[in-house]
Amino acid sequence: MSWRVVVVSSNAKVDYKLEYLVVRTVDEVKRVHLSEVGVLMLESTAISLTTYLLCELVRRKIMERVRDNKPPQGLIQMLTVTERQFAKMELVLGEYRTEIIDDERRLVIL
Repeated sequence: MSWRVVVVSSNAKVDYKLEYLVVRTVDEVKRVHLSEVGVLMLESTAISLTTYLLCELVRRKIMERVRDNKPPQGLIQMLTVTERQFAKMELVLGEYRTEIIDDERRLVIL
């Protein structure tokens, strides 16, 4: 539901906080929910953007496109992780088997 055009034309810091795009200038602080942002226009070279905000904007656009173009069948799973979480991930793979067991060997009694 993005419909707002956010224009930042003076010295400002633009960052992300709790699902909001936050624009901090010398005089004021304005917040716009990220779901409402359609275009972010920066008209000055004296504007500071945080990388976290950039990552959130990219992530939301990618997820929005996947939702809009989902296949009629199948499963798509999206997961958002931070760099710290990604660094701690461990991938464990076993041997892939194509054998299907359709007899009493499927039963496991504990």
